[in-house]
Amino acid sequence: MDDGSQNDAKYPDWVTALRRDATGAWAERRRLGQAMRTVIDRLVTSDAPEEELRRAAEALERYAERLAQHPHRLVPAGFAETANAGDVNAFFDYSPLIGASNPIAPPVVLHVEGDVVRGIVTFGAAYEGPPGHVHGGLIAATFDEVLGFAQSMTGHPGMTGTLTIRYRKPTPLYRELTLEGRVVRVEGRKIMTEGRMVVGDTLTAEAEATFITVDFAKMHALARATRRQE
Repeated sequence: MDDGSQNDAKYPDWVTALRRDATGAWAERRRLGQAMRTVIDRLVTSDAPEEELRRAAEALERYAERLAQHPHRLVPAGFAETANAGDVNAFFDYSPLIGASNPIAPPVVLHVEGDVVRGIVTFGAAYEGPPGHVHGGLIAATFDEVLGFAQSMTGHPGMTGTLTIRYRKPTPLYRELTLEGRVVRVEGRKIMTEGRMVVGDTLTAEAEATFITVDFAKMHALARATRRQE
């Protein structure tokens, strides 16, 4: 199996971000994100009594107020998705799919093997669609993130143009899922990708996506304009 050394040379920032450990406030932010993720998972199925839930809600409301007192970033360090991230460390923390500091992320853990991006994820109760199984919309979003990372490794990342999902089998909750994504071909500004999701030896879903290379100077300008309106 490829050890990824070729990708280290071609995409040093991306590969470094995949392997980078957090320290200081960054590590504590990730720790808090994981704690909140656990609360979300347990709350969804909890039958705790009213008083217990009231105390928890009040405590979280107080903490939300405390967080509001601290400085906030007015301009993002990077786009919060792998398809077009600016600062590659930023999207790993803030992405809604792979962000270690984002409590709504499962999160998906990515690594690179040769020209293939692989992901590992376990979805809990918060992501349920059909009873006991993952919501199809979350499966689509996860493919978008994995394939977005794959197409970015061409050196000319773009935005999702089309995304087609084929659901082969129901995808179970609380089971480790493996995803893989790769670039099939590049035609001008179009980057074609494909991917698959399996649990054990069972194929649960497949995907094809086309990404369109864009002018990211315009995207950064749009992000700044949006922030100014807030």
